[in-house]
Amino acid sequence: MIFAVATFGIVLGIIFGVYWLMAVRPEMAEEAAVRARIGNATGGAKRAAVLLKTPERLSDVDSFHRLLASFSRVVDPLQRTLDQSGLKVTLATIVLASACTAAAAFFLIYHYLNLSLVAGVAAAIAACIPFAYVRRARTQRMLKFEEQFPEAIELLSRALRAGHALTNGLSMVAEELPEPIGPEFKLLYDQQSFGLPLPQALRNFAERIPSLDARFFVTAVLTQREAGGNLSEVLDNLAAIIRERFKVKRQVRVISAHGRITGWVLSALPTTLALFFCLMNPEKYATFYRDPLGMQLIGGALFLQLIGVLIIKKIVTIEY
Repeated sequence: MIFAVATFGIVLGIIFGVYWLMAVRPEMAEEAAVRARIGNATGGAKRAAVLLKTPERLSDVDSFHRLLASFSRVVDPLQRTLDQSGLKVTLATIVLASACTAAAAFFLIYHYLNLSLVAGVAAAIAACIPFAYVRRARTQRMLKFEEQFPEAIELLSRALRAGHALTNGLSMVAEELPEPIGPEFKLLYDQQSFGLPLPQALRNFAERIPSLDARFFVTAVLTQREAGGNLSEVLDNLAAIIRERFKVKRQVRVISAHGRITGWVLSALPTTLALFFCLMNPEKYATFYRDPLGMQLIGGALFLQLIGVLIIKKIVTIEY
């Protein structure tokens, strides 16, 4: 037991040591060089400022960045989800964490049970944990955005009634409201301030935020700019509708809470009990695992378990 834990700690230390040498240390050296150049700068003639879009980095290691960039069809949706989650990490960090968790799960299961197939399945499940964490962070951030969105629309409406322009109202929302809605409106305001047409900046806003309310807001503003009308009144009505939708959404979650908890318990109970009994008394179940028919039964049970989880999820998910 002590040898296994020590081996795992040594392997994990080697992985993080290599990552520090290849990623963290070059980044720190580059930052130090930039700070040195800034510190040595004197009050001479100032260069003209150039607005550039910083290329999106998938990794701090150039070779790893190029490798991930070559799989754009797979990487682009993952990077979009990571951006929407608000986590200040690179995609390479998530990939490295996925590899580490998969290796740790495979090593532990194979060491204690000596079953390569079960260890492989456990490694595949463990590899999904970092990505599941990113998706959960994205969901939590979008829920918080939806909570703050009516307040942002009402603040923008009050700014318009006070005589401010729409762009000034966007700036007020960006300055007054906290994360996550403040930075999103800040990016919207900066894009149109730096020369991007306001309709295109609004469309970019709707693409960044996977929310039906954000699309309603963009559609209302664009329609008012083309057809005219009282935008402040439209925004007030939109804010009221969003609040009612959010109230209904909370009621639906309360009503379906019992079903969702039951689904989680029914989904996790068989697998948890099986792993518990295997760890407590592995000799008793050794014959069952090593028999080909037993492995087929395990595969069939996992398949039926997956179908049951999907059915329960379909039942407790209510569209509104």
